[in-house]
Amino acid sequence: MTTRIIDVRGRTVELLEAGSGHPVLYLHDMWDLHTAQAGMFPFHEQLSANFRLIAPAHPGCGDSNSIKEITDIEDLAFHYLDLLNVLGMKAATIVGVGLGGWIATEMAVRNPERIGRLALVGAAGLQMPGALVGDIFMYSQNRDGGIMQELRELLFKDADSDIAHSVVPDGRVNVPDEVRRYKSLTLAGRVGWEPPYLHDRKLLGRLHRIACPTLLIWGEHDRFVPLATGEAYAKHIQVAALHVLAGSGHSAIIEQPKECLDLIAPFLASGILPEGEKRLAD
Repeated sequence: MTTRIIDVRGRTVELLEAGSGHPVLYLHDMWDLHTAQAGMFPFHEQLSANFRLIAPAHPGCGDSNSIKEITDIEDLAFHYLDLLNVLGMKAATIVGVGLGGWIATEMAVRNPERIGRLALVGAAGLQMPGALVGDIFMYSQNRDGGIMQELRELLFKDADSDIAHSVVPDGRVNVPDEVRRYKSLTLAGRVGWEPPYLHDRKLLGRLHRIACPTLLIWGEHDRFVPLATGEAYAKHIQVAALHVLAGSGHSAIIEQPKECLDLIAPFLASGILPEGEKRLAD
């Protein structure tokens, strides 16, 4: 794994790279690499064993700057379309998780020809009736001297598991990780604090513009971005397959990295979608 700084139209972008082979652009979530911790989780390590993983830090996250230029999700979409130009990726293969999945989707509806294959895991961006997106900002505030149980319940199927406590521990963590998490919430606030909360009202009506095959993976117990969002993506994207992981909440790549990789890796390599509407057992 290496990290380097690149320039994207005057903006500084921190780029984490690992592995070799077909390039895969990874757009991270709010509790992920560059945000919950500096480096990769097992999912990313396994993905980079088969592909050249390219994982930029969002503006304002890690050592990427220019957060003041971001006022809505469209700014992030065009930022990453500019990044594709710098990287020479003409029909990019993208894996987007959570907030990163929303960004990837906004890129794909604006410039469909720039995206060749798209994998979305628990992607935000839509708000479906009766299935509201969870309030990540409220639950990110600790209570009673640092207890983060509500946030773990929002992000994980089992909030009491070792992995949930490892990623979202009670009390204060080390200063660099505290800063990463603060930066992540700050960016999310710039695109999703004010109504419409963490979604784009126009996106649903634009999903038909996505021309590439799209793999959707959702945790059945996702309390942050409910499964109804994944079902709406699958219904409105031209060529899509939805797989539901019964053993996961929102943080599917952390809770079930092997199950996610077993779906994503063959799709990225072949462009062929696995049969959709599957619910995979624990």
